[in-house]
Amino acid sequence: MPDAVSSSSLDLAGRVAQNVAAVRSRIDAAARAAGREPSGVRLLVATKSQSAEAVRAVVAAGVDLVGENRVQELVAKAPEIADLVAAGRVEVHMIGHLQRNKVNQVLATASGVESVDSLALAAALSARCARDDRTLDVLVQVNVSGETSKAGVVPDDAPRLAHDVAALPGLRLTGFMTIGANSPDEALVRAGFARLREVRDAVVRSGAPGSETARDLSMGMTGDLELAIAEGATIVRVGTAVFGPRPAPPDNTVPSPR
Repeated sequence: MPDAVSSSSLDLAGRVAQNVAAVRSRIDAAARAAGREPSGVRLLVATKSQSAEAVRAVVAAGVDLVGENRVQELVAKAPEIADLVAAGRVEVHMIGHLQRNKVNQVLATASGVESVDSLALAAALSARCARDDRTLDVLVQVNVSGETSKAGVVPDDAPRLAHDVAALPGLRLTGFMTIGANSPDEALVRAGFARLREVRDAVVRSGAPGSETARDLSMGMTGDLELAIAEGATIVRVGTAVFGPRPAPPDNTVPSPR
């Protein structure tokens, strides 16, 4: 009889593989419904709050791109997945908010940053990449919904930031990222994704140096990936559909004295 650890690992691997297959089926169906080739949509599995073991299970299921929201999680998992990264089996993208003082920690593992929302952050990434003689893929984060809870530049400012980022040494502008509106109104959510596509198209058409590679649209998550694919998403970021709901944060409330 297998020990508890092995059994648990097998359960995790099987569950993840099944869920990844289901997500890929959704992606394929959405792409075909939009008249697109499914191969034109890449699956990024968001591994926020997940263990390194879970990341390994995702890679075993055939996923070659994962994303981390928090720098501390990326750093903590890095040694345990270093062999997968070194073998080229998986790329790691930073998809959450990034402070300039955390750039060095992120670039030790990540091959891409999808959350560039200021020229100051881009300049910090560029300086480190120039020092290390490397090229980093970056996406400009755009707040298409206007919700204050979301990071990113407003759509009207995105082309200028994109052109400035593309001109920096050591950075390759590969596209744009957004988080869809938190709304049950599908037309509203889809309109936001369409707006990002319009921004991307305008930048690519501009002919500005470095703009020709800015073709990716990282948009769409578990609840709205079909809408995003209909509007041209090339990367969808999925976590809940692969791992289930995230565990609730620990309750650190200190009981009041009686």
